[in-house]
Amino acid sequence: MTIHSHISKLQSKSRAEILQRFFKTGPGEYAEGDVFLGLTVGQSRSIAKNFKDLPYSDLKILLNSKIHEERLISLIILSQRYRKADENERKKIFTFLIKNRQGINNWDLVDTIAPAVLGPYLFEKDRTVLFKYAKSKNLWERRIAIISTFYFLRQNDYQDTLKIAELLLKDEHDLIHKAVGWMLREVGKRDEKTEKKFLNKHAAIMPRTMLRYAIEKFPEKERQRYMKIKKA
Repeated sequence: MTIHSHISKLQSKSRAEILQRFFKTGPGEYAEGDVFLGLTVGQSRSIAKNFKDLPYSDLKILLNSKIHEERLISLIILSQRYRKADENERKKIFTFLIKNRQGINNWDLVDTIAPAVLGPYLFEKDRTVLFKYAKSKNLWERRIAIISTFYFLRQNDYQDTLKIAELLLKDEHDLIHKAVGWMLREVGKRDEKTEKKFLNKHAAIMPRTMLRYAIEKFPEKERQRYMKIKKA
């Protein structure tokens, strides 16, 4: 049985309708036209495990599919493969993803692959591509830029997270506000002083959603104090 047959066999119309609403696939929404079959993440991971050795030619077909779950499964396979790969194979996986990044076009897809492959690959290399993406007109490239730094944070390397967060302070999209706020909160989990230094400098101009996400774990009084800071 092919991977497409496995995927099709597990489709659920009722769950697909829920997912298409949740992931904003309607006209004018951020994922307009995205097609869901209704697989659970667990089902997608199980299929990815069973097809972990799928060739790149098939992975390319999946990553360019109109079906959301097929794109997700391709990214899960690549993220799992990356962990066991040598440096040459890791470069191949990274290059493949960059060339086919048009398929990484929803927030769950970005959040699956950016901290698992893109961040790890770039950790000890030139990170210029992330700053390029941070300035992109493409929503998903901007989210890739900030979420890739999650891996850096796990290594207690905060500087590029903060630099990219600064570049995205005036971003107009809610998904970027949430992503930046989330990464700032992760900075604070590891170094509260560093997060607060950033907030004290920028809280007045930060979108409110971004700020709320960033201060979510603060004590109530401190959260209220930051939320009352008025925009300059």
